[in-house]
Amino acid sequence: MAHLLIHRGIVNKQYKENLLKSFKQSFKKGYGIETDIHATKDHEFICFHDFTLNRIFKKKESVKNMNYSQIKKISTQNKKPIPLLKDLLKTSKNKYPLFIEIKPTFSKKLLQKLLKETSKFSKCVFISFKHENIYNLLIKSRNNMREPFNEQKLREGLYRALEKRPVGEEEVETLIEDIKKDIRSSGEREIPSRLIGEVVMQNLRKIDEVAFIRFASVYRRFEDITEFSEEVERLTKD
Repeated sequence: MAHLLIHRGIVNKQYKENLLKSFKQSFKKGYGIETDIHATKDHEFICFHDFTLNRIFKKKESVKNMNYSQIKKISTQNKKPIPLLKDLLKTSKNKYPLFIEIKPTFSKKLLQKLLKETSKFSKCVFISFKHENIYNLLIKSRNNMREPFNEQKLREGLYRALEKRPVGEEEVETLIEDIKKDIRSSGEREIPSRLIGEVVMQNLRKIDEVAFIRFASVYRRFEDITEFSEEVERLTKD
């Protein structure tokens, strides 16, 4: 099913970009929204396109260096109040699609906050020209919670599986890059952690079968030794 999206809420010439009243009017007409987000100095997400306030408010300050209270004061005084992402989400009532572009590169901490803030809104789609943002938004855990990809967690798990095995550090780093490449090539917006585990096992098996079996024994969470033996036999025959 196709969805019509209004760019920054500019449903017609009467409505200015990225204003809550513009978003409301778009929803009233049955349209979704395409908007951009930045994070302020105090880690609030705002619906705003530019990196600075210069074009709209003739202020050269960068959004990332200002608290939301400062931005709100300037924008309200100019009768163009910049809304928070949470205000847009609340207004959408999870009925209308939201196409959200993450403008700068967000830290993993900010991405975790973003995921938490949008976790109840299934209509959100994230895009970014900063591939790190999308890559770090990919993982969905076993309990269906969304969380950023954690490369360090992957690295630690591989080193545990490869402990005392004849595999050098360079090979491990190459392995990590191969795993990341396979994850990216899936083309999915969110990747279940189960699939991540399968990708890790496929790549790990190529360099060391003992490490592969170690990882599989932990990852698969077998109920008894028979189930484990059967699974190892199946995997080694694949």
